[in-house]
Amino acid sequence: MLDPDGGLLRGTLDVLILKALSWGPRHGYAVAEWVKMATDEHLLVEEGPLYTALHRLERKGWLTSEWGYSENNRKARYYQLSRSGRQQLRTEVSSWEKYVEAVTRALTMPAPRGT
Repeated sequence: MLDPDGGLLRGTLDVLILKALSWGPRHGYAVAEWVKMATDEHLLVEEGPLYTALHRLERKGWLTSEWGYSENNRKARYYQLSRSGRQQLRTEVSSWEKYVEAVTRALTMPAPRGT
């Protein structure tokens, strides 16, 4: 979902990053590309917010990182989920599912009688 300025809503980027890393380590650009591909290019992650989020999630202990080399032999920082990051992903997905269900219920509710 986008905010009025065209960016991701608060909390959305975190859960997308956690999901992108659920299959193994990725560098930042690969995380952004996964989000782009997974959302059929409806959500695009800018570099600034992405790296801010990656560093924040690492400070929270949900990610770990180490330096490595990308597919084109460039030095890159690879991020991966920690054990607490995997638990947080489960928590975040559950919260999102409840949120989507509640919003869908509200948006599909028929008009009350007498209005």
